[in-house]
Amino acid sequence: MRPGQQTNRLMTTLPSPAPRDPIRLVIRPIAPDLFASFGTLHAEPDPLPRQDRAAPVWNGRPAVPPNLALIRSEPYADVMPLRRLEQHPLSSQSFLPLSVAGYVVVVAQDRDGAPDPGTLTAFAVPGHVGLTYRAGAWHAHMMTRETPGTFAMLAYEDGSEADCVFAAIPETLLVEPA
Repeated sequence: MRPGQQTNRLMTTLPSPAPRDPIRLVIRPIAPDLFASFGTLHAEPDPLPRQDRAAPVWNGRPAVPPNLALIRSEPYADVMPLRRLEQHPLSSQSFLPLSVAGYVVVVAQDRDGAPDPGTLTAFAVPGHVGLTYRAGAWHAHMMTRETPGTFAMLAYEDGSEADCVFAAIPETLLVEPA
């Protein structure tokens, strides 16, 4: 793949769950300990002024090159209800906000190779904080809070079906805290 080239990405999709009333998921503030089972948060270098190896970056396919992509994200209210999560089983995936006031991430634990709807969690992330999902972490696509935004994304991808797995979840609505 040439730099700047768009791809028609192949992906695996798991079966849909049975329909039911939408899940109402309250967005809560993110914290490193709450996000730790899904990956790593990036706020400031520790120690200053530079932090090398700020997060584990993992590639399960040594012949697959890194892909640095730019991602345009829309406000979560424009993409509701949420109906699927994704995972990258053979690569970590990092997102660094470039032009983002704040964003929301939705994650779930794995249960038998699919996201566990009972563990769905939505986090509010400040626009100055990046993150790295560990390989295999179930998560939603990137969604901003109020205005569209741009992220830099880094993952090991070659455009094959092994890059990404999608799984349907029960319809989920994100709700601001009261």
